[in-house]
Amino acid sequence: MSVFDVISLLGGLAMFLYGMRLMSGGIKESSSGTLKRILEKVTNNPIKAFLFGVFMTAVIQSSTATIVITSGLVAAGVLKVRQSMGIIIGANIGTTVTGQIIRLLDVDSSRTAWLEVFKPSTLAPVALIVGVVLLIFLKFRSSDTIGGILIGFGILFSGLLNMTSAVSVLNESGVFEKLFTSLGDNPFLGYLAGAGVAFTLQSSSATVGILQALSTSGQLTWCEVYPILVGVYLGDCVTTAIVCSIGAKADAKRVGIANVIYNLLKSVLVFAGVIICHVTGLLKNLWDVTVNSGIIANTNTVFNCCAALVLMPFSVLIVNLACKIIKDDPVRKGRYDEKLDAMSSVFFATPALAFKSCYDVLMAMFLASKTNIEKAVGLLFDYDAKVVKEIEEEEDNVDVMADRVSNYLVQLSPHISSDLHVRILDQYYKVVTEFERLSDHAMNISEVATNLHDNNSKFSDDAKYEIGVLISVINRILEYTQQAFEKRDEVAAKHIEPLEEVVDDLVNALKENHLARLRAGRCNVYMDTGFSNLMSDLERISDVCSNVGVATVVRAERDIEIKTHDYISALHQGRDETFNEEYSAAHEKYFTMLENRDPNESATSTPSSEAFLPPAGTAADEVPADEKPADSEPAGEKPADSEPAGD
Repeated sequence: MSVFDVISLLGGLAMFLYGMRLMSGGIKESSSGTLKRILEKVTNNPIKAFLFGVFMTAVIQSSTATIVITSGLVAAGVLKVRQSMGIIIGANIGTTVTGQIIRLLDVDSSRTAWLEVFKPSTLAPVALIVGVVLLIFLKFRSSDTIGGILIGFGILFSGLLNMTSAVSVLNESGVFEKLFTSLGDNPFLGYLAGAGVAFTLQSSSATVGILQALSTSGQLTWCEVYPILVGVYLGDCVTTAIVCSIGAKADAKRVGIANVIYNLLKSVLVFAGVIICHVTGLLKNLWDVTVNSGIIANTNTVFNCCAALVLMPFSVLIVNLACKIIKDDPVRKGRYDEKLDAMSSVFFATPALAFKSCYDVLMAMFLASKTNIEKAVGLLFDYDAKVVKEIEEEEDNVDVMADRVSNYLVQLSPHISSDLHVRILDQYYKVVTEFERLSDHAMNISEVATNLHDNNSKFSDDAKYEIGVLISVINRILEYTQQAFEKRDEVAAKHIEPLEEVVDDLVNALKENHLARLRAGRCNVYMDTGFSNLMSDLERISDVCSNVGVATVVRAERDIEIKTHDYISALHQGRDETFNEEYSAAHEKYFTMLENRDPNESATSTPSSEAFLPPAGTAADEVPADEKPADSEPAGEKPADSEPAGD
């Protein structure tokens, strides 16, 4: 044995671990989007939850990932702790699929030539070749993801072949014989070895795969292997419990603890079953048999299936014990605490779910800011100190949400790789600031109203009417902005910019009219500051909505690179016919409203805020049918070709 043999073994191990991470990471990224919707449908039934846990773990090749995702969904309130038990038990069985794949090392192709296709020595280069072709030569929406998965698969098996080759050389040195003999004499050492390796590698699948590779030495017997397998269960679940507990609420921690309790009970059950079977002679034909990759894979699968069958009826007791170990969180009264808690670090491995948590908070921010704007505008016509207090409290909530989302996006950023997720991240970085600004402008408008009230001043009837016309445009813009962000509606987003230009025109016109009234003595000179500040805030609200709309358009345009400045410049230079038509129509409509008011009516009536504020959840004024964005999806639903429930 030489140092080069050890290097070869460790190099093979490194390739194996990296290949497994690359493959499982690609599968998680491509499949995590539909996870939430599936979980909501299957977890109401323990058997369905169990089968889903098996399937999901078999697909993403990681029980830790499945359970951590489940923990995050429990923290988000999507699942209850008791519903998670079926997934936990299923995940422990699903992780054995990796071992069954690796057992292809034992395929004997000498009798049937077509079996040669399933040998790792064939699968590895084929997967690498196809993966490289997809990454370099073919370009479609999922080519990079599929190519990455295949390359990970190929690297995994290449590493496995390297380990197998190195083990055959090291076997001649007698090192393995001494090591395995010591483990066989003391099952407890084997148990600790399995737990330690699984905890270090943070993967039971990888640990079992290494054990399968070492079995090619011909020195491993069944009685030496089974304690190592049982130890793997403990080491893997401890890692999972730690990940589930980082910055999590009580229910999320309980999922990790429930998994630990289940695996401890499984360890006791397996040891008890093996001892009984050995004493009664049921294992006499297996006890001292030299194992290969297939026997290890089958033993691992049988242990997990038998444990699941026995322990499934005791799921409720396991959950109750986990709830006693982890006490309830202190009761909090924050209105948005549940949405904020859903932004958990456990979702970093599955960005689609992390983005869904961000989306929920961002949507809450926008709706809170929009409501604040409506309340603040109402104060201009009908002042109420209680409403001012409500606006201030909601402003504080929006600030908290903005800080939490911004920090979460910063932490999430290093885990983002796909082009789609980069686009979503860019959009969310932009809109979180814009939504906070909307709330700030609402506060400014409420301050204008408060100053008017404190000084016993009020706008003239003409000024109120003109402000009302401007507010009707702002409300329409806000409705389009909500639709653009909520549904990722590019059509609605493109309706914003023409209206934003009309707002600029109206603000200029209103300022000129205000100066004319000042010169004619029909408006109090002390109202000038309040009027100017109001115009500034209303104009900036439309600017913010324009930024949100542009961010939506930029994200939607996946095939070309759009630069925001170039896009806006093209519109304002008249190079977009649709924009020109919408701007002209809106300009004529609102300036007609502005100019055609009956002057006699203004002297006897003052318009109330209801004249310009839409009912909750409706547009400020009816949108013509030909201007309405197509309802391509229900509210809250997402197009099939984009990330699921991710935002």
